[in-house]
Amino acid sequence: MVEKIKFQLDEKDIPTTWYNIVADLPDAKDATVLDPATGAALGRDDLLHVMPKELAEQETSTEREFEIPEPVRQLYAQWRPSPLFRARRLEKALGTPARIYYKYEGVAPTGSHKPNTGIPQAYYNKLAGKTGLVTETGAGQWGSAAALSTAMFGMTAKVFMVKVSFEQKPYRRALMESFGATCIPSPSIETAAGRAILAEDPDSPGSLGIATSEALEVAMQNPELGYCLGSAANHVLAHQTVIGQEALLQMAMADDYPDIVVGCSGGGSNLAGLSFPFLGEQLRGGKKVRVIAVEPAACPTLTKGQIAYDYSDTGRLGPLFRMHTLGHKFVPPAVHAGGLRAHGIGPLITRVLEEELIEATAVGQLECFEAGVQFARSEGILPAPESTHAIRGAIDEAIRCREEGQSRAILFGLSGHGHFDLSAYDKYFAGQLTDEIADEAILQQAAASIPEVTLL
Repeated sequence: MVEKIKFQLDEKDIPTTWYNIVADLPDAKDATVLDPATGAALGRDDLLHVMPKELAEQETSTEREFEIPEPVRQLYAQWRPSPLFRARRLEKALGTPARIYYKYEGVAPTGSHKPNTGIPQAYYNKLAGKTGLVTETGAGQWGSAAALSTAMFGMTAKVFMVKVSFEQKPYRRALMESFGATCIPSPSIETAAGRAILAEDPDSPGSLGIATSEALEVAMQNPELGYCLGSAANHVLAHQTVIGQEALLQMAMADDYPDIVVGCSGGGSNLAGLSFPFLGEQLRGGKKVRVIAVEPAACPTLTKGQIAYDYSDTGRLGPLFRMHTLGHKFVPPAVHAGGLRAHGIGPLITRVLEEELIEATAVGQLECFEAGVQFARSEGILPAPESTHAIRGAIDEAIRCREEGQSRAILFGLSGHGHFDLSAYDKYFAGQLTDEIADEAILQQAAASIPEVTLL
């Protein structure tokens, strides 16, 4: 008899709403977004110059659900619902009594979870009359999703890609260009923000903060272009909750429920997308889950950052967000998990960590690749470097179950495949990767860039 390993829903089970965890959290003490010039909290109307009204409403709303437009659900149907797998071969390899599950987003057209928000952002910007979108990307997962999404709505896309990732991952650029997007290594000479960085450091490897400044600058100078972002913002995290909503149904199909939910942590969208629906169940009186955010030791935003109002971009073109931050001038080491190299994180991730609803841990690059290889040789899927952080966290918890003789259900998010990351694996096998750790002196220097804010 074939053991059950895949739990698959039907198209009719694609969620009809996005979940907003704000509705179930205790009241916030401070505003999430501030005007840097005045210190005043920004409301929906204040955000209309940078995003369509529907996204501005989602960003500031306290409602529990947002309806998913039918054209968006129709495009979701190309790959959603995504499968949930029981990792029985990995369990056997680890000799653990743990029951390990993973929600696999690599089945999306671009190979990661990012189109879950790319499609709705392109849709709403199209309705607002925008002819194209401008954005930034780290490893290229989000840039690829933005390129795909704009192609679906007949729009243009310009993507500023962090230079080190642009050089490490040439096929991500090729994928973006295949969908019609223009991909530019950041920092670039195309913007004042980029030129300022290059004047200070001609060999700058770039960062998400720098690329964000370049994208914002271009979008602000052309009213026909919209700006979109792949992580951190409240509306982006809400869009990703289709992942966790489906996982709730699939865990029920498996006649199980997670004791532990693990996600990789950069800007927070994948982590939130999987965990927030489970945390919502808990906050409304359901079963308690232990949620673990796993971030790179090279960019330890949650484990070494401070909670403060800071810019999401290095050039300080955007508003101030209340979040865990390493400082908007922080440039992390050039690890291959480019999607996790963000100095700040989504304000809602900060909120749930403050409420002790999640916990955070930082891990090194080598132990993540080790976990990714073990997973590939057990389960047959090569994970993206970002996803190896979640795998590392899940394996560590499974080993703990073995040592304690406890059978716990562990669910982790496999946010993307590693088919465009073979050069990174090649370097790992050749012994050319190192365990990059954020330098304490650099962390202290970057922290000094966090502005002092007086709330109005």
